[in-house]
Order: sequence, then structure tokens, then C-alpha cells
Amino acid sequence: MIQKIFSNPDIYQIDIPLPDNPLKNLNCYVIQDKEETLIIDTGFNRPECMEAMKNGLAELGVQWEKTSFFLSHLHSDHVGLVYALTKDKPCPIYMSRVDYHYLGDSLKGDSWLQLEEHYEKQGMPAQYTQVLRTTNPARSFAPSGYFDATTLEDGDTITVGRHTFTCILVEGHTPGQMCLYYAPEQILFTADHILFDITPNITSWMEMEDALGDYLKSLKKIRQYPIKLALPSHRKNDMDVYQRIDEIVHHHNIRLKEVLQALAQKPNSNAYETAAMLRWSMRGKSWEEFPLPQRWFALGETMSHLDYLIKRGFVKQHKGDIYQYQLSHPLEEAFVILDKIWEQEQQ
Repeated sequence: MIQKIFSNPDIYQIDIPLPDNPLKNLNCYVIQDKEETLIIDTGFNRPECMEAMKNGLAELGVQWEKTSFFLSHLHSDHVGLVYALTKDKPCPIYMSRVDYHYLGDSLKGDSWLQLEEHYEKQGMPAQYTQVLRTTNPARSFAPSGYFDATTLEDGDTITVGRHTFTCILVEGHTPGQMCLYYAPEQILFTADHILFDITPNITSWMEMEDALGDYLKSLKKIRQYPIKLALPSHRKNDMDVYQRIDEIVHHHNIRLKEVLQALAQKPNSNAYETAAMLRWSMRGKSWEEFPLPQRWFALGETMSHLDYLIKRGFVKQHKGDIYQYQLSHPLEEAFVILDKIWEQEQQ
């Protein structure tokens, strides 16, 4: 399904289905002007996504020799099809330098093995990480080959016909996610930095000390831009973007307090045990009934909140075969200190 979002430049949205995934869909945006085309993100590397993408691009009359791709970040629902779509076509591909580095490591190196070992140290049973080698969509629907890309830094620009778009680095959801901003009409392609029906997953990254803290800083960064139209990568947007930022910030404040409460209830828990005590949207399912891929993402989010609390002195980490965590302050005292720090950091 194709929907026209804006004129001058012409902006279209292709609905790319994400079967058997709670995200439901990817909003692939296509910008066209003067016969030039920029495609923003692709969907998973699976037949259903490819069919929707090819049908949409054919309907828009895309000329491949005048087409380029902007990949907002490294997740497979955003980059999965890019190799299959471009391997025999002369299409430039743009992506942040940071995420392109991470993606290259996952496609050519042993970063997945390192990540498995890290998650097992956080308490995830090894038999689960083995199953996830073939069931985690981030892994099973990744690009089918390595591709060359022009790498971007914060503030770089991309032109489509007569129009110029600015790349904004927003660390957090991934180490190098980028939004795309069209200043003349105050249009922001938010990628997964700001979603409206769901809250973006903020996970722990091997080379990031404080992904959640970086994410919150990136939300403050985006708040400084005048935005009339915010276009998210998933589902829909029917609310004010600045109000949504406030809601997301509040969500993480509540989540941090849940983590503190969990550790007060069960000191010396590992991250996997802590995640099991938090509130997730599981539609009535228990933690053990929760699908393994969703437990993987929930554990990653729990770890990012623990990282935030460790850096600010609220939680101590005890390393061993399995890492354990405990509070550094009594719970009520921790809440008071957290509220003060939170207020300072959000100013």
C-alpha cells in the first residue's frame, strides 16, 4: 500500500509488512524530485517485504540509475533488503559511519558470538541463545551480503533533486542511528528514535557505556528542532512530537524505578532475573511464555537501565560467571536521589 505524505518534495510511504513481529510494519519513505529518488529503509530480508517493496517502487516509477538509499540504522528491519535490492544496480547507499561499522562486524565478523556470551553472563540460559541463532529476526532476516556504503557524520547532507536533507546523529537506540531533517518544511524522519504507538527499545551495546543516557541526550537534541511533521519508521503518528518526547522520558524514569524496586525485592539478581520482575506488554503471558526473541530485547533494555544506574552510583555490579546486581542505597533514598539527578539531566 502506498500513501502520499507530502508534496514538493513528493514524499510517499510504502507499507512494508513485518510478519510475526510485534512491530507489525515498516514505513518505508520514498522522496522524489526531478526524477531522483531517495528510499529510506527497506524492511527485513524476507519475501513478504521484498514483494511489498518491489510493488511500491514499480508503482512510483523509480528509475534505478537515479535512486539512492538512506539507511537510518543497522537493525535488520531497516537494512535487511538493501543488498538484494542493490547488488546489480548502481545505487548509492548512505549510512552513519558508526552503525555501518557495527553492521559490518555483524555481517563479516564474530560480534554475534560476543553478544551471545555477554547475554549469557547477564543470566540468559545458553540453550536460549543457541535457539535465538535462527529465531532472532535481527539475525535471521539480516542482509544476505555485505554492501558498500557512503558513511555519514552528524550534520552531513543528502540532496534529492532540488531539496537538501540534513542527517542528525541520535545515539541510543543504536550507536549511530540517524534522523533525516528537511528544514524548509520542518519535516523530521524520526526512524526509531521517536515512535508514537510503541516505545523504542533501548538496549545495551558492547561499546557503549550508557546507551540510555545517550538516548535521553539525543531526545533533548531533537527537541531543539522546529518540527511540524514527524514521520516514524513504525506504525503511525497522530500526536505532537514534543508531547511524545515527554512521554518517552517519563517511561524511562518509571522503568528505572522498577529496576530499583526489583533489586530491592531480590538483591544480587542477575539482569535476566531482574527483567523477569519488570512489567512488559506480554498480553497476559508470563515471562516464561514470552517468546525468546522478545525476552532477548527485554533483557537488553533491562541491561541498558542497569548501565544507567551503575554509572550514576545507584547499583553495584558484581562480576563472575554470571553478573549480579545490588542497590547502593536504600530504595526510598535511591528514589529521592534519582529524581534530583533526573531533573538536572532533563533541563
